[in-house]
Amino acid sequence: MDLKVKRIGYGAMQLAGPGVFGPPKDADQARAVLRRAVELGVDHIDTSDYYGPHVVNDLIREALHPYPEDLVLVTKVGAKRDDTGAWLPALSPDELRSAVHDNLRRLRVDAIDVVNYRVMDGGSSVREGFSALADLQREGLIKHLGVSNATIGQLAEARAIAPVVCVQNHYNLAHRDDEALVDECAAQDIAYVPFFPLGGFQPLDLEHLETVAKRHGATPRQVALAWLLHRSPNILLIPGTSSPAHLEENLAAGGLRLSEEDLAEF
Repeated sequence: MDLKVKRIGYGAMQLAGPGVFGPPKDADQARAVLRRAVELGVDHIDTSDYYGPHVVNDLIREALHPYPEDLVLVTKVGAKRDDTGAWLPALSPDELRSAVHDNLRRLRVDAIDVVNYRVMDGGSSVREGFSALADLQREGLIKHLGVSNATIGQLAEARAIAPVVCVQNHYNLAHRDDEALVDECAAQDIAYVPFFPLGGFQPLDLEHLETVAKRHGATPRQVALAWLLHRSPNILLIPGTSSPAHLEENLAAGGLRLSEEDLAEF
């Protein structure tokens, strides 16, 4: 894989309003968190034009454009929101092409560094939709492709169409259904990027992490993130927050070294 980034980036989803819908309570703070992330060395930001919708991409553009040369912007397509904030599939080739152009316009870039194809059904074929994104890659509008919420079979189907640089799936200490896929990605030199690394809409029960956290003078959240980094060398993290303090806490987790005794707790 020729795209190299640091192991901890930033997930911008939480910058939108409640339920990832509508504007944030404090747009100035949201932009300040983005700028602080870059100041602290973050070199990849995960986003989507259906966060808000449009809200998060607008905030990223307002806060960071023109972007640092080393900043990698990662978006995803395959869903949309209705007027109530519901998440709906948007997987037809026309919808995918429209979504890519929406991201290009909102982020104000000529090409998107990485576009993830967001699978909405674990049993469905990705051939038609992923092929549409591969066409846009050949046109120069997308630099790299990934898949999100995908199975091992869907990853294989996508890779038969075009190279896949990353898989973004639900995985954390409490949700380990993807063990085999993490290892498969490592074997294929594909980054595995867990979404909801701290639980997302259902935050992790951090109480059982307290023992390890106390050994290191760390927080339970930092231990949960450090465990993911120890799980496999191909795992990249995109923890999200709208809090500057939590941002710094999350990034500091990269320096936490867990022992065999620590890892045995989990």
